Amino acid sequence: MKIGVISDTHIANKSEHIPGIILDVFRHVDMVIHAGDMVDLRVIDELKSVCPKIVAVAGNMDLEAVKKRYPEKEVLKISGYKIGLMHGCGPASNLTALLKDAFKEDKPDIIVFGHSHKPMNEFIDGVLFFNPGSANDFTAECNSYGLIEINEEINARIIKI
Repeated sequence: MKIGVISDTHIANKSEHIPGIILDVFRHVDMVIHAGDMVDLRVIDELKSVCPKIVAVAGNMDLEAVKKRYPEKEVLKISGYKIGLMHGCGPASNLTALLKDAFKEDKPDIIVFGHSHKPMNEFIDGVLFFNPGSANDFTAECNSYGLIEINEEINARIIKI
């Protein structure tokens, strides 16, 4: 299973579209995960144009239409692994603690999140914390997205654009 991971696209207030290079890569994935702050539902339409299976959560900057359609938290089971998905909130320095607490009952193998606009691909206490960064925030240190491949094991990477 190959999963494209994106977050913090902020369509409508930072950019008008997802970068084409990301859409080209996502044509070859089995699923796309959006970790929140899409802002506008047009993001989902763009993603569905290249991959029919989209899983998303709402973030703190999302418009009401997004918050009505997508939950704040999701837990997926893929190939024997649990993936926790949540955007995050508050100060970036406290983000991993907040996420650990939010998923403590779920016991995920991976926690996918956004919010900080900073890529992260790190195991903490046996759980992979994976933040793809921001796809198109010009104020971010870099723009990036992620790919997670799940077969017998988890292989995750951040791709800078």
